[in-house]
Amino acid sequence: MKKRILTILFASLAVAGFTISASARSLNWKMTSTWPPSISLIEADQAFVKAVNHLAKDKLKIKFFTGGSLMPSYEVFDAVSKGTVQAAGDWSNYWAGKNRAFDALGAYPMGLTPMDYFIWIYNGGGLELYQEVYGKFGIYYLVTGITPMECGIRSNKPIKSIDDLKGMKIRMSGQTQGALLQDLGAAQIAMSGQEIYQAMQKGTIDGAEFSSPSSDLGMGFAEVSRYWAVPGWHQPSSVMGVMINQKVWDSLDKDLQETIKYAAKVATLEFMSKQYFDVIDSTNQFVAKGIQINKYPAKDLERIQGLVNAQTEKIAKDNPLFKKVIKSQMDFRKKFAQWRDMEGPFGFGYTPTTWPDLDK
Repeated sequence: MKKRILTILFASLAVAGFTISASARSLNWKMTSTWPPSISLIEADQAFVKAVNHLAKDKLKIKFFTGGSLMPSYEVFDAVSKGTVQAAGDWSNYWAGKNRAFDALGAYPMGLTPMDYFIWIYNGGGLELYQEVYGKFGIYYLVTGITPMECGIRSNKPIKSIDDLKGMKIRMSGQTQGALLQDLGAAQIAMSGQEIYQAMQKGTIDGAEFSSPSSDLGMGFAEVSRYWAVPGWHQPSSVMGVMINQKVWDSLDKDLQETIKYAAKVATLEFMSKQYFDVIDSTNQFVAKGIQINKYPAKDLERIQGLVNAQTEKIAKDNPLFKKVIKSQMDFRKKFAQWRDMEGPFGFGYTPTTWPDLDK
């Protein structure tokens, strides 16, 4: 009898010990970013970290390091690929030098709008293509945010048509975007976002684009530019995401993987809605500071579309993976075209020409 009691006692202690051991195996990740604190795009990373730390409870905790605090921003891709850090926030186009397919995943000239990206990613097979492209480098990928249309070009001379771009030195991201500037007689100048203010102030560049109105305003561009050319044909939207080392991801149990996936969706919604809401005040502040807005005529956008088509055909001919991504996006847009046409002014937003008088 005494022996049986001891056996039960030891068994109970063993179970208790296992439970304590299992709960003690809380995972801890380091995550960094492409973005420094001064650029509002970091909010996508912060929203993801907040959501994971809340939803995963004590199973996983992410310690976040802002861009540049652990390593230069351009090194985060290789750091995740090699497992130096478990995760890092990014924008896909920065890695186009590794494969041009990345150029279509973050943003593409005359390409997907914010809602297009949102629907294509989660329902049109887009997320699987992110896995295929990043997977070649040992990275698992989740989307954490989608921006409104990029602002367009800020300058100190008016740009009223694409002919005005000739001879200008313009800071613009993206390999395809650079080729298009060359087609239009302009020169692409590569520099980080943090360098734009001083370059505009000193006249080292004639114009620049960076991101959404809230980002541009926070970076002080209203102080160093007088004109704003829209729409942002070079980036109708931009996708933010988190790179996770593939081996680290594969080591997680399925339940935790699903939790992290949901955290990324939560971050996407939080970031996207906030970025759009911030557009209101940020744009008004640019206008209040005297920035003059000029719109390209419709014929200019048609001409740019022709140039985009030619560049796309050239890249697709040499890169099957780029072709696969672009074809998926193109097929989605073709299928969506009839409904988009039927929506008319009620697509993403409708501004009435008259308003009711609520003070009558």
